[in-house]
Amino acid sequence: MKLSRLFRASALLLMVAVAAFMVSGCAPAATGDASGDAAAAGGGMSMIIMMVVLIAVFYFFMIRPENKRKKKAQEMRDGVSVGDTITTIGGITGKVVHVNDNAIVIETSEDRVRIQLMKWSISSVGKQTEEPQN
Repeated sequence: MKLSRLFRASALLLMVAVAAFMVSGCAPAATGDASGDAAAAGGGMSMIIMMVVLIAVFYFFMIRPENKRKKKAQEMRDGVSVGDTITTIGGITGKVVHVNDNAIVIETSEDRVRIQLMKWSISSVGKQTEEPQN
C-alpha cells in the first residue's frame, strides 16, 4: 500500500516538473527572423512530446494499477462459493451458505444467524474451512 502511494506521489511530482518545464522552457522567443520561426516550430513539437510523456506516465502510474486492483477484487467476489469464510467492508465475518448473482447469504455465528449481503460488500475471502466433528 505504501509503495502505491509512493508511485502516485512520484508521478504527481513528475507531472508538476514536466508542466513547469513546458511553461518556462518552451516559450518561443519573439524575433522577426526566420530562425525564430524555426525555433517556435521546434518548441511546439517539444511541447507535444512532453504532453504525450505526461499522459503516458499518468496512465502507467495511476490509471493502470487502479484498473488491475478493481479487476482482481471483482474476480475475488465472483469466485465466492458456499463454505468460504468472508469479511465484509463493514467488518462482519461469516461463512457463506448461499450464493446468487448479486447477493450472498452468510452465517455469522454458532446461533446460525443469517445475513443477506450484496457481493460488492465483500472485502476479503478465506478458503473453505472444515467444521470440527464432535
